[in-house]
Amino acid sequence: MERQKTIAREASFSGIGLHTGNLTTITFKPAPPNSGITFIRTDLPDKPAIKADVDNVVDVSYGTTIGINGVKVHTVEHVLAAIAGLGIDNLNIDVDASETPVGDGSSVPFMSTLEKAEVVEQDAERKYITIKHPVYYRNEDVALSVLPSDELRVTMTIAFDHVAIGTQYASYVITPETFAKEIAPARTFGFLRDAKMLQEQGLIRGVSLENAVAIGDDSILNEELRFPDEFVRHKILDLLGDMYLLGRPVRGHVIGVKSGHASHVKFSQEVKKSLLNGRSKHNTKTPLTKMPTILDVNMIMKVLPHRFPFLLVDRILSFVPFERVVGIKNVTVNEPFFQGHWPQMPVMPGVLIIESMAQVSSVLIFHESGVDPGKVAIFLGIDRAKFRRTVVPGDQLVIEAEMLQIRRNACRVRAVAKCDDHIVAEADMMFGLMDAPKSETPAVSAPTPDANF
Repeated sequence: MERQKTIAREASFSGIGLHTGNLTTITFKPAPPNSGITFIRTDLPDKPAIKADVDNVVDVSYGTTIGINGVKVHTVEHVLAAIAGLGIDNLNIDVDASETPVGDGSSVPFMSTLEKAEVVEQDAERKYITIKHPVYYRNEDVALSVLPSDELRVTMTIAFDHVAIGTQYASYVITPETFAKEIAPARTFGFLRDAKMLQEQGLIRGVSLENAVAIGDDSILNEELRFPDEFVRHKILDLLGDMYLLGRPVRGHVIGVKSGHASHVKFSQEVKKSLLNGRSKHNTKTPLTKMPTILDVNMIMKVLPHRFPFLLVDRILSFVPFERVVGIKNVTVNEPFFQGHWPQMPVMPGVLIIESMAQVSSVLIFHESGVDPGKVAIFLGIDRAKFRRTVVPGDQLVIEAEMLQIRRNACRVRAVAKCDDHIVAEADMMFGLMDAPKSETPAVSAPTPDANF
């Protein structure tokens, strides 16, 4: 049994607030099992407490602010990221001002303070938010999703029209060791061109080159970066802190594109709503007595012979043999075909969308857990195919396929590919079923249409 954690003794850290510029001290204190994370404003009468909960977020302007009944604590994300990264479940956090200290702009000061207080186990089982069905959020070119996984992985892509940043991508399995080494040191950043406007709004009064990476018109003003991709790593840090407002650690693969505090909070609210509803928009009609099989990429490679760069399925989310299947393909800017289709306006070729749909569909002829049926699915033809929108980097294809008809030597499948619940492609697919060579794994082979889409 994995146990909940708190700290053995009190520990404090002092500094100025990033936005208010006020001197403030934060004091971490042990808390009992199942109590979660609570901020306490010790500078106010009656010392009001604010639970670290996504429903208590009151502002996301250049930071995450939580509050109740007009009492607020600003810029909690770097503190919560340190707590999440160290795997701490229960803490009381005294704050003697309206904002947490910024430190050096990263999570290292808070992480170091907590480590000095000694992280200890408690006599209670740790509770996770285990993602069983995908959850999505999208607003124009900002996208966030979380997929089922046995561990917490965060994948992030950012893109800025600035020579010093450009497009950056990073993906990490989050453990205390990985967080401490790769994520925690990444500092907050901002553009010099926005400084005057933010100051007029009463923000960034405590900012300096000692606690933030400042980006000028054509260069970075700090002497050096801690990582070549420090910007995308800090976005991961922010996401970890904001998502810890769910109250429990997450087991799932979180994928973000161009996200920020506002989208992190809205996405977390979608995750919470999904958990409260106890259902997913990708639920099938499978009765509870017949739970769908889930295949990860390792199991998929036992079922399909495809390999890089032509394996176009990342995960099978729901699989009822010979009935229906749901799979996903995450489309990233690193896909090799984007180098030529097209460099200045990357679009996933329609032929590859069809191929991804065919690969997911071919799983239908396998038995549960990918047992070899001794057949090869040969792609014979397409009927009623339509392409309704483009697929670009950052999109996630959710492919649903249903068996329409099956005979001894052939089958017909209806497949639909969606992004954010919008259909991007659909088609009826015909497969011939042939005996597989004794030493080979069943495969699917798709025809190549003449036109690009």
